[in-house]
Amino acid sequence: MCNNERRDGENCIAEIINVINVLQQNACPNNCTDTCDRPTLGGGPSCLICNTRPIQLFTCCGNGVPFSMPVCKDDVEVCSNPEELNPSRDCSSVFRVEKLEGNCATFRVLIPNKGHDECNMPWLATNSFFTMDLNCVCAVRCLNDTFVECV
Repeated sequence: MCNNERRDGENCIAEIINVINVLQQNACPNNCTDTCDRPTLGGGPSCLICNTRPIQLFTCCGNGVPFSMPVCKDDVEVCSNPEELNPSRDCSSVFRVEKLEGNCATFRVLIPNKGHDECNMPWLATNSFFTMDLNCVCAVRCLNDTFVECV
């Protein structure tokens, strides 16, 4: 069932996105359980303090393929299936929550940081943003908490 078919008017995806957004705004170095809505962002003595919980979004009609967007806001690239994309193409399926208003969330597209180590910024921020109606999202996959510069 997609979120727009729920009768109670609530949206569990919007609730999780809101938790991630609040956590990123109040980044904390203590780690707890390893779920999307764990109460703090990770980090530790050998890592920078994390400020981002990267996520992947799965839409109700996406057939189990992560939703993807262009990495440049001026790009008109159509990003329909990231598994079929050539790595040199300019699409990504990894995002950072930037803002939540009701069931609409604004996300920043993240790209892999080539040549990183486990604790040294695996993702880079782009200037590409999009807003999505969370009623279209049926699943969220959280990746390891990390530090992203310029966010």
